[in-house]
Amino acid sequence: MKRLNLSEWAIRHASLVRYLMIILLIGGVWAYGKLGQKEDPEFTFKAMLVRVVWPGASTDDMQLQVTDRVEKKLMEHPDLDFVKSYTKPGETVLIVNLKESVAPKDVANAWYQVRKKLSDIRQQLPSDIRGPFFNDEFGDTFGNIYAFTGDGLGYEDLRRYVEYVKREALRLPDVAKVEVVGEQDEKLYLTLDTARLASLGMDVQQLWQALAAQNAITPAGAIDTATDHVPVRVTGALQSVDALRNALLSANGRTFRLGDVAEVRRGYAEPLGFAMRFDGKPALGLAISMKKGGDVIKLGDTLNALMDKVRSELPVGVMIDAVSDQPRVVKSSVNEFMKSLVEAVVIVLGVSFVSLGMRTGIVVALSIPLVLAITFLAMYFFNIELQRISLGSLIIALGLLVDDAIIAVEMMALKLEQGWNRLNAATYAYTSTAFPMLTGTLITAATFLPVGFAKSNAGEYTFSLFAVVGLALVISWFVAVLFTPFIGHWLLPEHQPNTEHGAHGDVYDKPFYVRFRRLVEWCLDHRKTVLTATLTAFVLSLVCFKLFVQQQFFPASSRVELLVDFWLPQSASYQATETEVKRLETLLKNDERIVSITSYVGGGSPRFYLPLDQQQQHLNYAQMMIMTRDEQVRDEVKHKIAELFDQGFPAVRGRVIRLENGPPVGYPVQFRLLGPDPGQLRAIGQRMEAMLREHPATRQVNNDWGEQLRVMRVTVDQDKARALGVSSQSLARQLQMLLSGSVVTEYRDADRTLEVVARLGADERASLERLPNLMIQTASGRFVPVAQLAGVEYKPEESIVWRRNRLPTLTVRADVADGVQAADVSIALWPKMQALEKTLPPGYHIELGGSLESSKKSQDAIGAVQPLMLVVVISLLMFQLHSFQRTLLVLLTAPLGMIGVTLTLILFAAPFGFVAMLGVIALAGMIMRNSVILVDQIEHDIREGIDRWEAVVGSTVRRFRPIMLTAAAAILAMIPLTRSTFWGPMAVAIMGGLLVATVLTLLFLPALYAAWFKVKRPA
Repeated sequence: MKRLNLSEWAIRHASLVRYLMIILLIGGVWAYGKLGQKEDPEFTFKAMLVRVVWPGASTDDMQLQVTDRVEKKLMEHPDLDFVKSYTKPGETVLIVNLKESVAPKDVANAWYQVRKKLSDIRQQLPSDIRGPFFNDEFGDTFGNIYAFTGDGLGYEDLRRYVEYVKREALRLPDVAKVEVVGEQDEKLYLTLDTARLASLGMDVQQLWQALAAQNAITPAGAIDTATDHVPVRVTGALQSVDALRNALLSANGRTFRLGDVAEVRRGYAEPLGFAMRFDGKPALGLAISMKKGGDVIKLGDTLNALMDKVRSELPVGVMIDAVSDQPRVVKSSVNEFMKSLVEAVVIVLGVSFVSLGMRTGIVVALSIPLVLAITFLAMYFFNIELQRISLGSLIIALGLLVDDAIIAVEMMALKLEQGWNRLNAATYAYTSTAFPMLTGTLITAATFLPVGFAKSNAGEYTFSLFAVVGLALVISWFVAVLFTPFIGHWLLPEHQPNTEHGAHGDVYDKPFYVRFRRLVEWCLDHRKTVLTATLTAFVLSLVCFKLFVQQQFFPASSRVELLVDFWLPQSASYQATETEVKRLETLLKNDERIVSITSYVGGGSPRFYLPLDQQQQHLNYAQMMIMTRDEQVRDEVKHKIAELFDQGFPAVRGRVIRLENGPPVGYPVQFRLLGPDPGQLRAIGQRMEAMLREHPATRQVNNDWGEQLRVMRVTVDQDKARALGVSSQSLARQLQMLLSGSVVTEYRDADRTLEVVARLGADERASLERLPNLMIQTASGRFVPVAQLAGVEYKPEESIVWRRNRLPTLTVRADVADGVQAADVSIALWPKMQALEKTLPPGYHIELGGSLESSKKSQDAIGAVQPLMLVVVISLLMFQLHSFQRTLLVLLTAPLGMIGVTLTLILFAAPFGFVAMLGVIALAGMIMRNSVILVDQIEHDIREGIDRWEAVVGSTVRRFRPIMLTAAAAILAMIPLTRSTFWGPMAVAIMGGLLVATVLTLLFLPALYAAWFKVKRPA
């Protein structure tokens, strides 16, 4: 029975094939228009925030009574990687991190288990804690953020406009969440006059209880008649601020208004905890996130239409400005990549036309849109969107997807030159090279398996590299054996036999091929020299790679934003932080290189960008997001701000950074010190900081603990307190009310509920010296100063304690100088840290962190899948070659690309990062693809009865043109990617590696084959 020849089938069913080509092209164009577009691929944040509040507790109390118990329970979770936490007075925040190997579909259940475990121990925690509060939507990205400012407009009026826009935005089809940023809580303040209270002899607690009782909503029953059910309502709830002010209260037989003993005022929370500013003005933000699977470009268009409509309705003075406009960034990014894709197509076509001629080149040219169209259809079917990774993958695939078409059409053109008819020439490639091509294609695809199956955050982030390249390669083989021969049969003319060189003519008798044949024969004659020289070059490349190639995790982003971090001393107030922010805003105000400045005082920016290292709320922290004009001036502004911090902000630890790519890391250089005693950790940490500062490339060396707090400790004389009928709890509650304020009841205003807070006036609250003289009410109702029953003194206390897996952990960290890779700095410092660790007391350890740790995790995840890749590759080779020896022969060529990789990375000063590593792994597949086709050709010739020497030399000569053409297409198609910050190192590595490896395939592999199988020149 005759074997099915797909190429012949296609030619004999021309109408059907033409129909398929047309329908697939139309379908590809349709699918491209339907593909979602994003900046970054989606990946699952495997981190959850858990927050517990215990008002009044010290840092030590929080650690022992709350943090440690919660961490201990969380450590039972089977999928837990580590628990990282920070504890401050009255608050602990835990970041629960799952193992990177946890599948995205299992993450939701993992968070359910966390909630369940912590609910189990709720009764073991102090009774008056608040929480735990959970946030498992930590990774939500708010790609569109708008700032609302209003000159001459009250804050409450501005808030109402923002709430209106929020309601309208939530109606849009692709909107998932809308949050108001910087919203301030409104409160009703009762400012007390202690002298007046003392003169009236009032029991303050009874006063508040009476007010709360009047304002409470309490069921009053209902009356049921034969026909109706009538609820009974009792009035008394406060209906206005004036009603609160005029509320009648009784004490010691006297009746008076609340306004007689307290000033009643409606205002916002004082002091503020978190606020947003835009271009130097107080602002409210509206952060909008997109539904999973949505199209960010379409969302941007609908949001732009909404904002235009809202602007036309707002009063004069209310401004809406875009803080983050991800649709615009994505549109620009996609356009840039599509431009690079078009450039790559032009380059590949140029290679085809120049090397194969016009008609033959057209055959290859027509295969490109077909493969791309079918690839777009497959991406649509498998829900792969257009984003940074998939777009780069398309360009990488472009240089590979024409390989099979070039091999097929080159073989057809060769046979036509030799005088074959079109049908036989078009179908010959299928019978001779289709299955070696398929094996080579599958091997190339298989080398991307570590990307697709790596169980890590970076692996999930780059998954679409495996998916898109794998799809495109497999599709390209089907196009090469089905459509390319059909197009070639249609376009390429038959030739008359070239009688000058015999019946079929020998195209390999031309001067170039004669010289190349002599070179191959020389390599076979001097096989030991060739093998030794290649091995020497390979070993030398590994040594140079280790010594001279810079290491990195992911490169910085090319986006134009800058992030500026402000860290003040841990004891700094919100007002002090805001003052420093305003100073920098003023200094940058008239810089023409800056488009806008958005400031977040008391916390970090919402996650407007997926890889953002988001900061939590701290009163001594602020973050600026500075939008610069373009990427060129971005670095100029960065240096200017760094200089301003050095010269004029002595109280601020300032940091200016570009946005990151890949999973967030934070400071790129980090070393963790773990141990039981905070004092020892601080002392050892200082030694570690000194080591970091000694390195010339480190910048902004610091640790994450900061300074100790200055605390006023009120030491109660319990005998005196008992005599006066005052407990420690009663004293603390009265001081809380007088200094910070206590909630005494609630005021219900339409759909909002405002706390009613009683406290002292600002002059009494803000004075540290007046604390001993504050008047405290005793059990008898009279007032006495604090100093009569307690001593007041200053004491140091830990301001913040970071922990990791139940151990206090101090992290020493640093940025690096421009042009230096953080991984190189960490590698240089790590031996010194290991030496220091050996001198530490028992129980103290130093761990590696930062970008190098993340890189190692990702590399380990890749390494875990490489055995699977090897099994698949070896299996494919065995199926094709049916020989262990020949399989090993092909495998030995795979590492040779490192010679060119090292050379080009050094020449172009390009760093070797995670993405470049993926490229080098894939490079091995490209090399083996060429090797297996050449080895298979040699074996085919030997089976045909050709002398082994001639089989090796002749096969190498005949495979020269297709191997060089496919390599040239793959290499030159990478040129547009070299301009990319993200893809550049990978492109450079593949170009250099493939160039050198292709030459070695044509020279080293024949010599190795001859040496292995003892092939000798015929006598």
